[in-house]
Amino acid sequence: MKKEHESANFFSRLWKFFASIRLTVFLLLSLAATSIIGTVIPQNQSPADYFHNYGEFFYNFFSALNIFDMYHSWWFQLLLFMLTINVIVCSFSRLSTTWKIVFVKIPPFNVSKFKRLSNKEEFTSNSSLEGLRNKYEHAASKKYGYCRTEQTDKGFCVLAEKGRWTRLGVYSVHLSVILLLLGGLIGSIFGFEGFVNIQEGETVNSIGLRKTEQIHNLDFAIRCDDFSVSFYETGTPKEFRSTLSIIEDGRSVLQKDIIVNDPLRYKGINLFQANYGMLPPDEITLNIMSRETGMVYKKKTKIGMPIVLPEGAGTFVIKEHRNSFIYKGIALGETFIGILNGKDGSSIDIMLPLNFAGFDKMRKGDLNFSVADYDNRYYTGLQVTRDPGVLVVYSGFVVMIIGCFVTFFMSHQRLCVEVVKNGNKTKVMVAGTANKNKLGMQARVKNFSRNLAKL
Repeated sequence: MKKEHESANFFSRLWKFFASIRLTVFLLLSLAATSIIGTVIPQNQSPADYFHNYGEFFYNFFSALNIFDMYHSWWFQLLLFMLTINVIVCSFSRLSTTWKIVFVKIPPFNVSKFKRLSNKEEFTSNSSLEGLRNKYEHAASKKYGYCRTEQTDKGFCVLAEKGRWTRLGVYSVHLSVILLLLGGLIGSIFGFEGFVNIQEGETVNSIGLRKTEQIHNLDFAIRCDDFSVSFYETGTPKEFRSTLSIIEDGRSVLQKDIIVNDPLRYKGINLFQANYGMLPPDEITLNIMSRETGMVYKKKTKIGMPIVLPEGAGTFVIKEHRNSFIYKGIALGETFIGILNGKDGSSIDIMLPLNFAGFDKMRKGDLNFSVADYDNRYYTGLQVTRDPGVLVVYSGFVVMIIGCFVTFFMSHQRLCVEVVKNGNKTKVMVAGTANKNKLGMQARVKNFSRNLAKL
């Protein structure tokens, strides 16, 4: 018995703890504070960047707290979980009273309470009690839905109400918050975010996860059928577009062109256009002009493959390709860099920017080099995400909109029409209450009273 009593006390204290509004305020403030930290400190960058920006001590401290991937940390998920439990317990603790009001079969009416209202309307009628009873019952039933009539010593009362269910609007808002929190938890725990670079014509079935840099295998393959990029006059990218195919069991099941903010979605996985880049070309055609004879020679080569130069001038090899290159503070853009090995054993670095075909002429060598042609090869950079909680989050937003509309724009309205015999005439009192928008209810009572007086 003692153990059962201690267990009951423990669960009672635990229930009171999670039913506390103070806990709600604390959790909301904690989430707000940590979200500010997550905004100030960039998330999911490279360790080298963090080490450079914050130094060794703060890097180790923030890493221990998982600040650099805060929204997937155990303690952030714990805060979300506790807030979810807190909202559920608070809702259940306060639901019993509302439940009795909403789902009672015969709602109680305290006529004396309606009589004490200051905003009641009164008028007299020459009609009989029975004649008014049928008319008032029909009018109240048509306006309010639920209606019943109770006999009194001097006459009768017509009692009506509508909108009992609107008292559940606040719990719809609570439910929406729970759905939002659950959706965030589901996405945080079971979702992933990664990146993959795919060459034109290449097919991949795995990605690198952003958080751990581990390889994650997909249930299908992604093929980049084509990539195109357009530029503004300034040279900055205007739009880059990837034509992607989803491959399953060796056949294409879906194809779509994607651009920034227009992803491909398949089996709950989203493929976003994130970036792009150029790959070193397979084949390069060089123009080699002899300064002495004026002859122009064409040579085909590849990166790293030496070629024998005409007129016994030695050899030349292209060592690398750069998407951008700065020479003496001047941005040359896309540039090939090679080495000229002369017949005398000398070695000279040669820069061949594509935007400046005559750049090598400034060197005033015996042979001048320029790039005549090369094959453009791009890769597309994709951000690959999966968030199984997104439907739960969307459901939460829908429920929240409905709940807020019900909570703020609808009310539980109750009406009492008391009819008593007063000498040769009949006295009628009309009064009503509402749990929200009491001024609006006063206007509705006046309007209903006028309509009854005309009957």
